[in-house]
Amino acid sequence: MKTLVLVIGLLSTCAVSQGEDHQRTPDKDRYGFFIAGNQSWTRIPFQLHSNLIIVPVRINESDTLQFILDTGVSNTIITDPSAFKKRPLTLSRKVKISGAGEGGSLTASIAIDNTLIMGGLRASHHNLVILDEDVLKLSEYVGTPVHGIFGYEIFANFVVNIDFQRREITLMKPDKYTYKKRKGDRYPITIQDTKAYTDALSVFDGDKNLPLRVVLDTGAGHALLLDRSRSTALMPMPAKSIRAQLGRGLNGVVNGCMGRIRKIRFGRYELDNILASFPDSTAFGMKLVDMPERQGNVGCELLRRFNVTFNYPERYIVMKPIKRLMRESFEHDMSGMELRAKGNQFRNYYVEKVVDGSPADMAGLKEGDEVLFVNSNSASDLTVSDIYKVFQKGEGKEVSMLVRRNGQIIITSFVLKRLI
Repeated sequence: MKTLVLVIGLLSTCAVSQGEDHQRTPDKDRYGFFIAGNQSWTRIPFQLHSNLIIVPVRINESDTLQFILDTGVSNTIITDPSAFKKRPLTLSRKVKISGAGEGGSLTASIAIDNTLIMGGLRASHHNLVILDEDVLKLSEYVGTPVHGIFGYEIFANFVVNIDFQRREITLMKPDKYTYKKRKGDRYPITIQDTKAYTDALSVFDGDKNLPLRVVLDTGAGHALLLDRSRSTALMPMPAKSIRAQLGRGLNGVVNGCMGRIRKIRFGRYELDNILASFPDSTAFGMKLVDMPERQGNVGCELLRRFNVTFNYPERYIVMKPIKRLMRESFEHDMSGMELRAKGNQFRNYYVEKVVDGSPADMAGLKEGDEVLFVNSNSASDLTVSDIYKVFQKGEGKEVSMLVRRNGQIIITSFVLKRLI
C-alpha cells in the first residue's frame, strides 16, 4: 500500500489546557475532552485509507469532517481551512508551526472556544490551529477528503483501543480500564513532547541484534522509518534500495530511500523482510534537532497487524497479534508510478510520477495521464488504496490500464515487478 508519513511538531504556545471531569458539570461548561452523558466508554468507527486512521468529526455546527487520528500531534489542526468558509471560526492570533519536510515553517491561526464531537466524545471550549492554506494536500494523497489532524489530547485523557479488524476505536476512562493478559502483551512506553516512545523494538543485521527507541506513530502509513541522522549506530543502508517520496510533513515533501530489513522483533514477535524508510536528513532529522533521542518511528503498516491499546496515563501499550495479518508480507508498489487524487470526492486519479525503467515506464505511462480503468474496473469505483493494492498483488501479475492523455484514450498493460 502506498504509505504516507506525517511528522508534525507544534509550538508549545499552541497547547490547549485540559479541565477536570466533574460529574455534575453541564457539557457546555466543561473544558477539554470528555465522554458525553458521563459514560465510561464510547466506541467510534473509522476508515483506513493509505494506512491512516480516518475518523468522523464535527466542529461547532459543521457538516461531518474527516480527521486523521495521530498519536503524537499535540493540537487539533485544521489542514483544510476551506471547510469553514460557510461558518467562519473566531480567530485570535497568528503562530508559526514547523515539522518534517524540505520547506520552511508555516503560518497558522488560533481559533478559540469551539466544540468538537466524535461519536460519544466531546470537547467544549476547545482551541484549534488552522493552517492559512491547505499546503499538505492530504486529500489528494489519501484519496478521500481530509480536513484535519488530531490525537495527543485524546490519548492523554483516555485509554484508546484500536481494533484494525473491526475498524473501531474504543475510548475508555483510565480509572475504568483494567489490563488482563488475554488482551495481549503489555510493554512500557514513555511520553515526551506529546509523543509515545517504546524500547520494545529491535532490528537484526546479520547475527547482530540492535535495540531501538522508536515513536509509535498512527499518523504514519509506513511500517518502519529509521532516521540515520540521529544515530551512527544504525545498520548500514540495505544494499538494494530505491529513491522514493516517503511522504509529507508540515514543511513539505519527505524524500529518502526505501529498502528491506531481514528481521525485526517487536516485543516477543518477529516479523521478516520488513520494508523500511530512510529519510534524507535535510527533510527529516535536521528539522527535529530539539526532539528527544530516538532512532525512528513505527507506523500503521506494522501496527495494523495487532490489536493495539494505548494507555498514556499508565505509560504502557498492549499488543495482541492478528494472526492473519501477521502472515501478510510487506510490499511496496510494483508498478513504478505514483498517483494523485483529484475531482469530486477525490475519485479522479492522475499519474504524478513514473520511475525510470519501471513497469509503468516501459508500458509508456507518463506524468499527467488520467487513469480511467484498472483491470476493467472503472477508476471512479475504486479508492486510491484499492488501486495500490492492485499494484501490490504479486510479482509477475499483469495489470491492464486505460488512460486519457491530451484527450486521447490509450490502452496499455505491464507486469508487476518488485523494485525492492
